[in-house]
Amino acid sequence: MTTTTNQLAKLAQRAYRIRRYALRMGEVQGQGYIGQALGYADVLAVAYGHAMNLKPDDPQWEGRDRFLLSHGHYAIAHYAALIEAGVIAESELDTYGSDDSRLPMSGMATYTPGMEISGGSLGQGLAIGVGIALGLKQKKNPAFVYNSMSDGELDEGSTWEAAMGAAHHGLDNLICLVDINNQQADGPSGKVLGFEPLADKWSAFGWHVQRVNGNDLPAVLAAFDKARSLKEPKPRVILFDTLMGKGVPFLETREKNHFIRVDPPEWQQAIAVLDQSQPYMQPEGAPA
Repeated sequence: MTTTTNQLAKLAQRAYRIRRYALRMGEVQGQGYIGQALGYADVLAVAYGHAMNLKPDDPQWEGRDRFLLSHGHYAIAHYAALIEAGVIAESELDTYGSDDSRLPMSGMATYTPGMEISGGSLGQGLAIGVGIALGLKQKKNPAFVYNSMSDGELDEGSTWEAAMGAAHHGLDNLICLVDINNQQADGPSGKVLGFEPLADKWSAFGWHVQRVNGNDLPAVLAAFDKARSLKEPKPRVILFDTLMGKGVPFLETREKNHFIRVDPPEWQQAIAVLDQSQPYMQPEGAPA
């Protein structure tokens, strides 16, 4: 598939708005998993703005591609993507994490349109994805299942059991997206439990593997297109190396970015930095 400059510009705008929505939600609570949202925004922009088949006004449409947020603490990023996709109204953004909100701080399917599973107990999403992919095969439904997960979930044995099962059943309708930002609550992911050589491991488990810079939009776009178009009867995984806090330099350089508490003035500073770095993408009413 040929990528055009206009297509990439539109995806860059989506990624920018996803980052901006996430920062605005973070400001509501004064804290959150903002580093992940900023780092993963390019992946979500391509997923929701290009790759997936959806009907925003009908989140339960049977023909939809399923997006499973296994790392439920990335909910703030997912909500931003769902707002950008038109599944959730932007007006709900200010309710983030509040009582009776449809946008709780950890993703729960019972609350939020477009949220397929209740994630957060890490390492469960891929196994659920295998079950859904098998069910779609049985029903001859051509939809894809995207399981989005963190590199910390590679520490979970259930992830690798599911990986074996997916390969055994030849689930070519299953695409796993792994955010490799090398940071967990307890420190750098590679020091908590080393997982390299990661591409070799997934390949040995019978998956088609791609590894790309998750903040390089052309590379992300090409990886999604390749994963969907492969004719091999095997599941696919895309390993995305991302930078936490991407787009806001003073957050990119924080030593610990897993869960951020930001002083009140810094939220607007972060939004201003994001806006100033991409002035041609400023939303109406954004500060000049």
